Amino acid sequence: MSLSAQIRSNALADPKLLSDILSEKTDRRIDILRRIADVGSISEAARSAGMSYKSAWQAVETLTNLAGTPIVEKVVGGANGGGTQLTATGRLILDLSDELARARRQVLEKYNAADATAPGLLARATASSLQTSMRNQFPARITVMKLGAALVRLILRIDDTHLLKASVTKESAQLLGLREGMEVLALTKATGVEISSAFPEDPNAIDDNLIVGEVIRSERAGKGGECSIRLPSGIVIVGFAHGNHGLKLHDRAVAHIPPSSIVIAIAG
Repeated sequence: MSLSAQIRSNALADPKLLSDILSEKTDRRIDILRRIADVGSISEAARSAGMSYKSAWQAVETLTNLAGTPIVEKVVGGANGGGTQLTATGRLILDLSDELARARRQVLEKYNAADATAPGLLARATASSLQTSMRNQFPARITVMKLGAALVRLILRIDDTHLLKASVTKESAQLLGLREGMEVLALTKATGVEISSAFPEDPNAIDDNLIVGEVIRSERAGKGGECSIRLPSGIVIVGFAHGNHGLKLHDRAVAHIPPSSIVIAIAG
């Protein structure tokens, strides 16, 4: 059966998101799946990839949910006493990944030959093609990573003068391959950002992200509503202001963004 016929015969739970994962250059979930196919063990695959068993299982679970059917299965008995192998769907996912990697290389080779600036432009184009309900999407660079007991705390630079604090689980940091100096996308919903005319009085807010900008859009001053501020660098932050906020165009306002509301994504 041809690869295209296999794709049609497999009803994937989320083919769009799965294809996005497959087309990424260095998705560690695909890497784990490939290692399981090679060594026949999730624990050995995790060890060889330099990640925890829990992170490896998280990778398998994510791909299983997107595929809508098991991608690995237990093997009982045998010379090594059993282990784990890929199902037909798991093998199909690897085949799809290989096909997309080849297509990606061909596109990059074509445009790299024509224009030396293509790699950077293509990377930004990949990021801009991300479809999500999150209104705030900031290209950023990880400047600091601090490993805690359960969380990895990040400091992200979004322009020459502004930093964002964020936190992810250790498993997510491993799966994304996060490291200092890495380019990422910092995303947050507009509903996770509070816009106000002054810094919050809550002393606990000192650990949050507080960014000052100029109001460029303000809705429903009486009842509260969506509000946007622009930073000197041109970055726009979208959030919500409470009722009777009194914010007008060109006013100075503060965006309050809890680190826990920030999602980290990487471009393919």
